[in-house]
Amino acid sequence: MNKNIALLLLIAALGATTTACKKEEPSAVEQLEDKVKDGLDLRENEKLKDAGESAADAIKEAGEAAKEAVTPEEKPN
Repeated sequence: MNKNIALLLLIAALGATTTACKKEEPSAVEQLEDKVKDGLDLRENEKLKDAGESAADAIKEAGEAAKEAVTPEEKPN
């Protein structure tokens, strides 16, 4: 019985933490505002955000390069 209660409490705690960590998607107006501020370099922590965006682009490009290296090229008949 005690194991069942402990398991139930663990599941409830995990459920509470995952719902608390959800980040709300920004509205269309907030997205537009962020894009305008990005273009004008007025966002908070602009250098940090730019570095993060550059790192994300580099990771994406590295993934594409790895995929191309692994995927064999098709030979014309």
